[in-house]
Amino acid sequence: MTQLPGLLDTEAIRKDFPLLDRTVHDGKKIVYLDSAATSQKPRQVLDALNEYYERHNANVHRGVYTVAEEATALYEGARDKIAAFINAPSRNEVIFTKNASESLNLVANMLGWADEPYRVDHDTEIVTTEMEHHSNIVPWQLLSQRTGAKLKWFGITDDGRLDLSNIDEIITEKTKIVSFTLVSNIMGTINPVEKIIRRAQQVGALVCIDASQAAPHMVLDVQALQADFVAFTGHKMVGPTGIGVLWGRQELLEDLPPFLGGGEMIETVSMHSSTYAPAPHKFEAGTPPIAQAVGLGAAVDYLSAIGMEKIYQHEHAITKYAVKRLLEVPDLRIIGPATAEDRGATISFTLGDIHPHDVGQVLDEQGIAVRVGHHCARPVCLRFGIPATTRASFYLYSTPAEVDALVDGLEHVRNFFG
Repeated sequence: MTQLPGLLDTEAIRKDFPLLDRTVHDGKKIVYLDSAATSQKPRQVLDALNEYYERHNANVHRGVYTVAEEATALYEGARDKIAAFINAPSRNEVIFTKNASESLNLVANMLGWADEPYRVDHDTEIVTTEMEHHSNIVPWQLLSQRTGAKLKWFGITDDGRLDLSNIDEIITEKTKIVSFTLVSNIMGTINPVEKIIRRAQQVGALVCIDASQAAPHMVLDVQALQADFVAFTGHKMVGPTGIGVLWGRQELLEDLPPFLGGGEMIETVSMHSSTYAPAPHKFEAGTPPIAQAVGLGAAVDYLSAIGMEKIYQHEHAITKYAVKRLLEVPDLRIIGPATAEDRGATISFTLGDIHPHDVGQVLDEQGIAVRVGHHCARPVCLRFGIPATTRASFYLYSTPAEVDALVDGLEHVRNFFG
């Protein structure tokens, strides 16, 4: 087993995550390699959720009694923490949603209902990529079908990178929005943000970035990105499920219409018409995910205390080691970049002609948890002519020993299927 440089004390970190101590299948210690789907939760986050429900549970923004004021302070305090975590210019640019999918749908619907100069209609174009999660494809397909806008996309090269050779033909004067992932959830590819944004700005198009696989793993600075919208989700970054974030530039949020109507997002209501509260509340109709936001705030505290740059360097070392070890497995084919350069801590692969579902099932019998399927990124599988992949994904608590366990497990899979 290789020892990594002392970037993180993974032994101490793992003690914060109760699930990593459990066993499966007659006492086998779990090897959790599915953090791209959802991360495990540290005790600090679990304690924050319990503390909220046990001592501060009330609805927010409405009550004048003590517990309600405490709940509001915790909820809005979480917004402050997220704003600082992503270096947002204003806390009012941080909108809480239930996940990244809702965040991306929010952007698509705002642009479909917007007035000029933001409105997407039959004379405009929408640009995305072939490597997106379905959450960043389907909302744009729906918007295209509803408005008549033309949907265009960048393809993928044989080595799992975006093909930007025709960028001037894909992003044109008709482009209204370019929406793409910062890090691929299936291949781990880190995309060239600056080149895409620079071209979008040349033609006056808005840019939306899906940072779901970036926010948990690296420094996310929305000002440095220079995008117009950034979406991510809480449950992949040691936070609870049911909470996501949409960051948007203040002037855009002021100009764009709301997506959902209801309580809290209004300023005045009569039977004839309504006026809306300023952002972010304009986009947070109804009772929000209060406890989940509090839990996400605790998650941000946890990650920040460790340091996002240290987390990134640790994962880069793990990924480099994993790529090397996996390429030693006969008949294994990595789908995507075959090196650790410009890639995140996610590796998808095929193993000869063994179906990924069979690979995953045999690995599970050994206590190894990986993801199998198309990972909500089916166009990538179609691009490479495969039905599905096996995906191993790593995080701040992952170790070289777990990589070794995966490689040994794959040898067992090969032997099992002869």
